[in-house]
Amino acid sequence: MTRREFITLLGGAAVWPLAARAQQGERMRRIGVLMNRAADNPEGQDRLAAFHQGLQELGWRIGHNVRIDTRWSADNADQSAKYAAELVALTPDIILASGTLAVTALQHISRTLPIVFASVADPVGAGIVDSLAHPGGNATGFMNYEYNLAAKYLELLKEIAPNVTRVGVIRNAAHPAGLAVFGALQNAARSLGVEVSPINVRDPHEIERSVAAFARSPNGGLIVTQTANFYRDLIITVAARNKLPAVYGLRYDVTGGGLIAYGVDQVDQFRQAATYVDRILKGEKPTDLPVQAPAKYQLVINLKTAQALGLEVPATLLARADEVIE
Repeated sequence: MTRREFITLLGGAAVWPLAARAQQGERMRRIGVLMNRAADNPEGQDRLAAFHQGLQELGWRIGHNVRIDTRWSADNADQSAKYAAELVALTPDIILASGTLAVTALQHISRTLPIVFASVADPVGAGIVDSLAHPGGNATGFMNYEYNLAAKYLELLKEIAPNVTRVGVIRNAAHPAGLAVFGALQNAARSLGVEVSPINVRDPHEIERSVAAFARSPNGGLIVTQTANFYRDLIITVAARNKLPAVYGLRYDVTGGGLIAYGVDQVDQFRQAATYVDRILKGEKPTDLPVQAPAKYQLVINLKTAQALGLEVPATLLARADEVIE
């Protein structure tokens, strides 16, 4: 062994225990995550993976300097309450909450534990924050809806199906955002000469009956709010069966067979949520971080579904699409 090799080996032996001691002395932070999808839902998995990626890009290493405990509520109020209690009992440093029900369930238990939310439609109306600019409590995050989207949904429906004069709004009436979004659609409908009516979702049989009843009169179309997302596959099937054009809020709705979707890029939003989690873990407070309005939207069209409905998609609409499924 040469002298240089010996010195290199000795230097490595000295550095390794120092690095090991530094790693051992690094504080393990704990993040709770309450997702509003089922655990086997690909959309939810993509959002969670984006959040993990965002953390890793900021220097957080899962299993090394941060631990993540995840629960999946399937956007069910009872499950949200149950898993919120479980996560708070783990005494995390912060919780990422997906959806309005998750945040309100957590705030019912604690008004001091920091919360970063994503996929919340109306955080002020739901009582989650005092205002967008000054949240004023233990929660802040990222909205997935702006009320001017109501007019956009109706405009897209009229553009792809010009004969539509009646619009059924499929919503979960028990969900805070379900009421708020319907109100915004009512206001927007007046200027477009469209009549809107609610179609509430409580169980699969009610969805099938209500949509079939709505379809008995001509010139109908649907807007499917994200509060009804738990029944997405059934709604897509029922809309196709009753030959109703429908506008959805998520890309996954259209890749699953829906006609057209316009909405926030949810995966990107969860990646962005990691930046707020990082800032709070480093000492900032939720009340000092303004709620962020949607920044990135996607327009997705399914031409196969349009053809099955006998619709010809205007070239101007296709040109604006971020993704066209053929």
